[in-house]
Amino acid sequence: MIASADFNITQVERSKLHSLSLENIPFGKYFTDHMLEADYENGEWKNVEIKPYQPLVLSPSLAALHYGQAIFEGVKAYKNTKGEARLFRPADNFKRFNISAERMEMPKITEEIFIEGMKQLVKLDANWIPDKHDHSLYIRPLMFASDEMIGVKPSGKYKFLIMLSPTGPYYSAPMRIYVEEKYVRAVEGGVGYAKNAGNYGAAMYPSAEAKRKGYDQVLWMDAKEHKYVQECGTMNIFFIIGNKALTPGLDSGTILDGVTRDSVIQLLKEKNFMVEERNISIDELVAAYKEEKLLEVFGTGTAATISKIKELKYKDFIMEFDVERWKIAPEIKKRMSAIKEGREDDKYNWLVKV
Repeated sequence: MIASADFNITQVERSKLHSLSLENIPFGKYFTDHMLEADYENGEWKNVEIKPYQPLVLSPSLAALHYGQAIFEGVKAYKNTKGEARLFRPADNFKRFNISAERMEMPKITEEIFIEGMKQLVKLDANWIPDKHDHSLYIRPLMFASDEMIGVKPSGKYKFLIMLSPTGPYYSAPMRIYVEEKYVRAVEGGVGYAKNAGNYGAAMYPSAEAKRKGYDQVLWMDAKEHKYVQECGTMNIFFIIGNKALTPGLDSGTILDGVTRDSVIQLLKEKNFMVEERNISIDELVAAYKEEKLLEVFGTGTAATISKIKELKYKDFIMEFDVERWKIAPEIKKRMSAIKEGREDDKYNWLVKV
């Protein structure tokens, strides 16, 4: 064992990487040699260690399985032109993780475990970062209730994990999106702003229904009037109308405060775009489309980065876009990739050395 900060590292004898190619690798299918694990009990975090990636032994009465106390984050690491590993805005994910923990009545994780532990883990498995454009190492911090009892109350024990997965593009082609009018993702006063597992579980059925209709994802609408757009699948969404960039605001508590979303807003302002974070009605978008002012629509997220949307279907009206003629989304994605990969100056201090 090698001491590091307040936790230990146990390394594998032989890396799995020797028998795996990182070419054309799918999202979230393969995991690196190591993971970080920590336990919360009696009001403190303990047993923090980095060890070989392995299955967990869990009781059938595990509280998380019954009552849904589980949250997670998504972070990415990249290699720059010198082959050095860099994390992209991990402090923002750390902050959001603890916001989710508070909403789900779970303990906050410490910065030492989340940030420093992540650095140590990525440093150990840095060879797993694909050395290829638009590829990265996806980082998944996770916390779940680990009490072994059945009873509707906050757990007294929790487990925190970080696992790593090399990945290529999440959406490889422009998407067709179905505007969902029956099912909703989040309501005011709910947990829409928290990255908790239940949000994603509830989205499975309507997302599958959209795919059965030939669409890639759904555009969620508000729960009260089914009039105002919210998120697109697991992404934040942007609309370019004339010289303005519109994206749903965060005030209602139904929108995830995306790290990529915030990065895109900064880069749009850098290009002198007027960015409006506000309620956006589907009727406004239809009207802008009919007037040929709705120029581009794209989703943003850690996994997806920036994904073009080539079609929006609302009721019987279909909005189609010639994505090959777009300028804004491709330029923003190009600029962001250049910063992440060290080909352009990181003037926003987004990158963190491991």
